[in-house]
Amino acid sequence: MANMCKDQAMTTRVAVLVRDGVMPMELGLVHQLLGSARSPSGEALYEVVTCAVVPGSIRNDADFPIHVAHGPEALDGAHTVVLPASHEPDETETEGTLPPDLAAALARIPRGARIASICTGSFVLAAAGLLDGRRATTHWKSCDHFRRLFPQVALEPDVLYTDDGDVLTSAGEASGIDLCLHLIRLDHGASVANEVARTTVVPPHREGGQAQYIRRPVPEPRMSTTARARSWALEHLDRPLALRELAAQDSLSVRTFTRRFREEVGMSPVQWITGQRIERARQLLEETDHPVEKVARDSGFGTAASLRQHLQSELGVSPSAYRATFRGVPPGGADIGEAPPGVAGGASARGQVNR
Repeated sequence: MANMCKDQAMTTRVAVLVRDGVMPMELGLVHQLLGSARSPSGEALYEVVTCAVVPGSIRNDADFPIHVAHGPEALDGAHTVVLPASHEPDETETEGTLPPDLAAALARIPRGARIASICTGSFVLAAAGLLDGRRATTHWKSCDHFRRLFPQVALEPDVLYTDDGDVLTSAGEASGIDLCLHLIRLDHGASVANEVARTTVVPPHREGGQAQYIRRPVPEPRMSTTARARSWALEHLDRPLALRELAAQDSLSVRTFTRRFREEVGMSPVQWITGQRIERARQLLEETDHPVEKVARDSGFGTAASLRQHLQSELGVSPSAYRATFRGVPPGGADIGEAPPGVAGGASARGQVNR
């Protein structure tokens, strides 16, 4: 499904296909997060419906009933389909095969629709052949079994979720939140996703996040030894950041700081800074009318050419195309200060952590 301009928001139909054993949290988070996404004028951006292979009462692991009114026909007009996990493993999770009725339901999903799974819902996608040759993830406890059943899938156990275009997967239950915020961010931009996160009191983007996947954060130690440096860096993204400056914020040598940073954050300082600069640039492109040259300077990339190179590498779009998607800027030429397509621009020193 193509990204939609904020000024031309339209309701996206999302069908959540549940099975016996559905986990109420996974079902509820899809409705809560997508259901609370609103356009600037207050209109609902998603219509979320729950369906089952056979409508009626669905077993779950709580002490309250779940009644599903819709059958598989609800999948017919869906733009996005979400498959939560089940705590009652069936042949899909034990043998890697789809029950006939579930296979028939999946066959109703429209061509071109986006399909996503939460936790071990990825077993359903894999059994349907939708993950062959693609990146995917699942709950860490199920990774070994998943590999044995589906060796043709490029399993990534160390991420919160994967985005392979029209097929997305997420890890454990709570990572469904990250996945839903990612879907909102793709469709309507960071501002809408951030507002949903703020309303539900969850982080809009877990540390270490990238455009196509977010790595599972390394648990914070009792005393984070690089937190001061990260906080300081976020306040100075618009200028060159040397490793020795970052290390000095926490009174560490460069070598010790670099090692502890990777242990605590799960990536190098260079990777983290670049990711934060990309997020700052996205925010500025969405929320301001600043020329791309100024966006590049304010986000620490220095030049429009460097910003273009990083956005193209991480998001697959130019700054002007990104802005047109989320602000409705009419196409017809590069933004002020942006190099035309095809003009290469090396990363400036300001777009890096100086060594």
